Amino acid sequence: MVKAADMLIARRADTRARADFATWKMMAKLNGASALPPEAQEFLSSYRNLLAQMSEGEATEATIGAIYKAYYVEMGGAGTPPDVRPREAEPAADNVTAFRRPAPKPKSAGFFGTGAASGAQKRPLPVALIFACLVVVYVGIRLYWR
Repeated sequence: MVKAADMLIARRADTRARADFATWKMMAKLNGASALPPEAQEFLSSYRNLLAQMSEGEATEATIGAIYKAYYVEMGGAGTPPDVRPREAEPAADNVTAFRRPAPKPKSAGFFGTGAASGAQKRPLPVALIFACLVVVYVGIRLYWR
């Protein structure tokens, strides 16, 4: 029988293993595998070896299983790691996509919103008007204190 604490550790280890493997796989696709820690590089090399023997989905699940077992022990799980994923679940898909730049935002129209529907927008005060108001307030305070 599996304790609740061990099951909690197992779920955390499985989630972390799946996230780390996806990250490592993405880093390898982007030619950044050399920046990964040594244990990640070992798991990726075992993944490449498994790809020669089985399909990509099976190799992915086998590698994630190995990472999960290592994380389970590292997190303090006792005994053999329990199975946290249902057997009917589909193998992990390769959901790494290429980075695409977002479409450029349209530039705003000229000064005070001219050229656009300016009825709904508030017009900002010009800097000169703000400066003039500050001068009037300053002079008024100076005259008041005399």
